[in-house]
Amino acid sequence: MKAVYFKKGGPASVLQYGDIEVLSQCDDHQVLVRIKAIGINPIDIKLRTAPERFPVTSPVIPGCDGAGIVEAVGHHVQNFKPGDEVYFSQPGFNSRQGTYAEFVLVDANLLALKPQSLSFEQAAAAPLVLITAWEALHDRARIASGQTILIHAGAGGVGHAAIQLAKLAGARVITTVSNEEKAYFVKRLGADKVINYQTQDVATEVSQWTGRGVDIAFDTVGADVLQSCFSCVKPYGDVVTILQPVPDTHWSEARMRNVRFSLEMMLTPVLMELEDAKLHQTEILRRCAALFDENELVIEIARTFELAEAAEAQSFLEQNHPIGKVVLTPH
Repeated sequence: MKAVYFKKGGPASVLQYGDIEVLSQCDDHQVLVRIKAIGINPIDIKLRTAPERFPVTSPVIPGCDGAGIVEAVGHHVQNFKPGDEVYFSQPGFNSRQGTYAEFVLVDANLLALKPQSLSFEQAAAAPLVLITAWEALHDRARIASGQTILIHAGAGGVGHAAIQLAKLAGARVITTVSNEEKAYFVKRLGADKVINYQTQDVATEVSQWTGRGVDIAFDTVGADVLQSCFSCVKPYGDVVTILQPVPDTHWSEARMRNVRFSLEMMLTPVLMELEDAKLHQTEILRRCAALFDENELVIEIARTFELAEAAEAQSFLEQNHPIGKVVLTPH
């Protein structure tokens, strides 16, 4: 089959496109999916630049997100059949294959039926960011109606999913952006207060708008942005980050405010082979599929590339930080 792969880490130029042999026989609990579209995420770039940090085997086929059509199912798979349209997020860890390919074997307990109202491109863009945002808001921060949440980088993949989920939960949303185009976009998603971090001081704006700080601060950027969250959250509030805190993070402000601090990494269920956690993520995808079909959620695609253009697509994501997601299509 055609796939994008690399044999050693490095810049986008290490990505190769061509024929590669992979296992095509389902085991008892797997489903073979013909890929129609692939979502690109920052983790794909991290994997490419430092594959030694992850449990992958060479040659590495990157990619977590995919949408496609079921070709075959394992003997013990009862909830899917050939012809089903599905979407999923499965990192290529622990002998699995990534999604930058024409076909992929997927654990059946990571699959959900594709939202009927979405194209394959839209569906492929959704899983990782939706699961990340849902777990951060509902499972980590325990978001509740009437709360106020600060979502950093609201026009990005995780950010624009988080804004919508927060509004559906009944929260007021403050978000940060870098320009007017992104400000207009997040307002359309329902953001109540938009801060341009290029021209405004985020902590000052948050304090003036809330009086005492937000109930939840959600960091999708890391380093200095995480540090600033501690000054933006109210005493006894929540801070959630999807990045590894840097060694020189100062925790004194968080300690003084008695902040509840949480880490969110949606890769954990596959990384650690946690079956209940995998099922929980699949339930998130099922619930979000219903929200898409009820016109309660949207997914924004910044640009679509051919699979053979994966190196260009990753470079585009790295350099432009676009609104929404970048997608690959095999043909």
